[in-house]
Amino acid sequence: MPMLKEALKGVLSEEEIRHLYTSFDVIGQIAIIKVPDELLEKRYEIGNAILRSIKHVRSVYMQVSPVKDAYRVREVECIAGVDDTLTIYKEHGCRFKVDVAKVYFSPRLSTERARIASLVRDGESIVNMFAGVCTFSIIIAKRNPTSTVYSIDINPDAVMLCSENSRLNKVEDRVHVILGDAKEVIAGMLMNKADRVLMPLPERAKEYMKYALMAVKVGQECFIHYFTHLRGSKDKVYDICREELDGIMQNYRYSVDGLDYRYTFNIASMRIVREVGPRVYQVVADIAVRKSLYK
Repeated sequence: MPMLKEALKGVLSEEEIRHLYTSFDVIGQIAIIKVPDELLEKRYEIGNAILRSIKHVRSVYMQVSPVKDAYRVREVECIAGVDDTLTIYKEHGCRFKVDVAKVYFSPRLSTERARIASLVRDGESIVNMFAGVCTFSIIIAKRNPTSTVYSIDINPDAVMLCSENSRLNKVEDRVHVILGDAKEVIAGMLMNKADRVLMPLPERAKEYMKYALMAVKVGQECFIHYFTHLRGSKDKVYDICREELDGIMQNYRYSVDGLDYRYTFNIASMRIVREVGPRVYQVVADIAVRKSLYK
């Protein structure tokens, strides 16, 4: 944000400039910024400074609520430019319609989306438990045309955009969009279907691990990409993640329809995706899972 601080010289005092947050998101032609309480009266000046500083941005929104409820949406207020929350976002050769007032979306997972897509093997069946506007799913389907991705989301607006984005990127034949709670969808129609499961919702991943395990195929090595938020020092965060997963996966078994399943696990890798707060990190663990019938 040095560019913004430079643009605000003469508009804000040096003390006010020190209160500015160090980063903001640009999604297509929309910028989204958090404004500290001390600077709320100057929000329009801040918004217009962003508009002047980033030529392709046509709208600047201030986040006025945290991400909340099952749909993970945040309230936003237009503080500069055109009041239109729908935009086109481009990433890895794909285009996505995003409505920043109706769906959760983060451009900060771009590297992670490409990384996971690069791991997908030919012919894989993938379950994306929290698909949003289908960024993970579409990038995977584009990179590997032999894959099939089941994209689940509970937010009807996200599902509508997911369907539009699948058509926009010409992958609607292999990205299957499903409206519903991933728990119910997997239990109802996707048990034992997945070579790979994506869990890109850190706030709920622990709660939904049972259903990710239900989704993986029997008798072969499958992978679960488990995203979580962890508090601690950076040098200890992998140990904390391992402890969390050990607590979830220890002696894991479950029975369904008269069949008893058990699992063996191996954490193939872990990486810090990003820092989301002071001493709070988003971490992804790639878990190799082998599921078998217990007799």
